[in-house]
Amino acid sequence: MESSTKKREENTRDYEYDRDFKVKKARLNSTLAALLDDPVLADVPKDPTLSDVDTLISLELGSAMRVSVLKLDGNSFDVALVNSATVKDLKLAIEKKVNDMEQSHMGHRHISWKHVWANYCLSYNKEKLLDDHSVLQDFGIRNNSQVHFIPYVMSKGFQRHSKRRKHRFFHGLNKRG
Repeated sequence: MESSTKKREENTRDYEYDRDFKVKKARLNSTLAALLDDPVLADVPKDPTLSDVDTLISLELGSAMRVSVLKLDGNSFDVALVNSATVKDLKLAIEKKVNDMEQSHMGHRHISWKHVWANYCLSYNKEKLLDDHSVLQDFGIRNNSQVHFIPYVMSKGFQRHSKRRKHRFFHGLNKRG
């Protein structure tokens, strides 16, 4: 008898713990949602990583920059980067921002970034940002600068961008044997 009473007490405690945990988690989520809806925190992504928060804090402290990205359709969006960011960091920030925007507006949608970067590059003041290891500030990119997407195709032989060429999608289908 005594062991069944102990088991009931343990089950009751586990149930109360689970219920309390769920209530606390729900409260935390509603508080977090209310905070993220605050206009002051409009730049914080819906599911922020520690890196996102660090960058936004650095932006407020002046050790990071906000860069505007102009798309080919004329729309633009902003990304925040530390002042020592490279072209690769900018590309990764663009990928994350666009993926987040697509996710929130259209649900899950896959973008082939390999395809994007093979057909387009970024430019600033008519200079192409081709070397992923180059520091953005070396191009003169500072806080509130604007970079542009421009069409370009990477040549396979040299792994660098060359003049745009026509794509031959079915080049292997016409071989006669």
